[in-house]
Parts: sequence; C-alpha cells; structure tokens
Amino acid sequence: MSRIKVDALQGTSGSDTAITLNGANATVGGTLAVTGIHTVGTNAVATSDGGAATTSIVQGLAKMWVHFAGSGSQTVGDSFNHASITDDATGRYTVVYTNNMANDDYSGSYDATAVNNNSGEATYIQTYATSSISVKHYENGTNYDAGNNVVTVHGDLA
Repeated sequence: MSRIKVDALQGTSGSDTAITLNGANATVGGTLAVTGIHTVGTNAVATSDGGAATTSIVQGLAKMWVHFAGSGSQTVGDSFNHASITDDATGRYTVVYTNNMANDDYSGSYDATAVNNNSGEATYIQTYATSSISVKHYENGTNYDAGNNVVTVHGDLA
C-alpha cells in the first residue's frame, strides 16, 4: 500500500493553504464546493452566528413536513418524509411518515388557514405515534376542512 504524508495542500493558483492536515483532522480554508450526494454523520455540528456555540445539524432538521389542501381530496403541494394522508373526518387528518420516528415523544406543529374567519379557530395535534401524527382544525366548536394545512415534525428518526 502506498502512502503520501503531508502537512498541507496548496493550490497552484494562490498562496493560501487549501487544506491543513493534523493527525486525523483536516481544516479546509476558503470556500468548499461539494457536488453529488454526501453523507453527514450524526455528530456533525454547525457554529452559531456569533461563534459562541455549536448545535447538532441532525437534531435541528425537520424530520417530516407536509403542506396539503384539506378540502375535497387531500392534495399535497409539497412534502418531505410524508407517505400519505388519511381523512379521518371533517377537519381531522392523520399524516403517515415514510420513515418512522424513534418514539412518540417528538415535537410536532400544525397550522391551517381559517375557513369562515371565526373567532374560535383552533388547530392542534390530537395524537403522536411513531409512524404518524393526527391533527384537527375547528372554528367555534365546529370541525372544518381547511384549504391549507401545514404539519412539521422534529425529533429522532428510528
């Protein structure tokens, strides 16, 4: 097996060191352009805007989201990790995931547009499951199929 040992790599067009190597670590200077599909490990972090803290990239990503029309057939405008939507009853839907969550202790949010602009409008999550989330929209105590519905889930995938 051949091995090349260097401390730094420098491009031919400039004086700045492009890559600095230190043991098993590498530092890339300048802009890193990545093409194709690349896997980011579960330990990947991003530095905060002020540089004082880091946060886990994987933990911060939405694990499922969907935007759909609730009146008539449940037409999906756009989605991620969403498999299907079940119309449970007027104003009630179950969104099924393509890839399950690790448990039912994740965070979810649901929002829908008002149908009759009633003052008693409410949208909320009814149940959390590892494979789906159930939501409800009502106004002044009456369930309504909202035209625009948005569901987002954050947590750990199985």
